[in-house]
Amino acid sequence: MTASSDPTQPATCQTYQVPSELLQPLWLRSRESLIDDGLVYDPIAARACQRCHLSSECLAGDIDQKQLLHATLTQLCDMEVSRFLTRHPNAWIINVGAGLDTRFYRLDNGICHWIEVDVDETLLWRQKLFHHSERYKMMCGSVPDMQWLDQLAIPDNAPILVVCEQALLLQPRNQVAHFVQKLGRHFSHAQACLVLAGDKSQSHWGKKMGCSVYKHGLKDPVTSVLSWLPWIDRIKARSPVEHNCKRWRAWQKLVSKLPFIKHRLTPSMIHLGW
Repeated sequence: MTASSDPTQPATCQTYQVPSELLQPLWLRSRESLIDDGLVYDPIAARACQRCHLSSECLAGDIDQKQLLHATLTQLCDMEVSRFLTRHPNAWIINVGAGLDTRFYRLDNGICHWIEVDVDETLLWRQKLFHHSERYKMMCGSVPDMQWLDQLAIPDNAPILVVCEQALLLQPRNQVAHFVQKLGRHFSHAQACLVLAGDKSQSHWGKKMGCSVYKHGLKDPVTSVLSWLPWIDRIKARSPVEHNCKRWRAWQKLVSKLPFIKHRLTPSMIHLGW
C-alpha cells in the first residue's frame, strides 16, 4: 500500500498495488458496469478500482473478450445464487476462493448468511477495499486446504449453497475431484455452483473466446462431476456461449455448427445438488 503522491488529492486518499490475479477480475467487472446493457453492474468494483494501480498483466490479451467471458460466468453464477435465495431467504452461502468478488454486496437480501473462504492475504485485501457486514464472515482456507469445513458453525438443516467461480480453474483435475467429494461427504444435503474449464479452453479458439490459463480441462464436465459424486440428484451445465447476449452471436454461429464443443471451448457453470 502506498499513499497517493498527487498533491491535488485529499490526504485520506490511498492507492493500492493489488496483485494482478486479484485485481483483473475486479477491473473487468468494473468495465462491464460502465457499458450499455452490461451483464454485471458492480459499482463497488468500480469504486475499489479507483484506488488500485493496473499492472501490465491486467492489460494483457484481448481485454474485451476476457471481459465478456468473465462477466457472463459471473452473471450465470449470480443467477443461481439469486434463485437459491428466492427459495431460501435465510440460506447460508459459502463463497470459496473468489478473490475480490463482490457477490455478497450485489445479491444480499438482508437476511442471508455469507461466508467468504480464502487465504489470509486475500482476506486482508478484502478488509481494505470492502466494508464490513454483520452477516458476512471471512474464514481462512482454500480449495486444497479444506480444514475450514470442520470450523463451520451452520445450523442443522440450514439451506447451503457453495459457490466457487474462479478458484477451481486454478486447480488440477484431481484436486477439483477431491473438492467436490469432500463437499459431498461433509454436507448431507447442499447445492453447489462451480465453474469448471473445458478441455479445449487452451486451444486457439478457446483463447480467442477469452480463456486464460487453467490447470484442468474436462471433455464432459457433467459426466466428470457425476463420477466424482454419484449420489447427486440434480445437475446442469450452462455454457457462456448459450447466453442471450448479442456480443456472443459470432461464437454462437460457430458452436451451432459444432454443438459437441459447447462446453469444451470455455469454462462452464455447473449447478448441482445432493
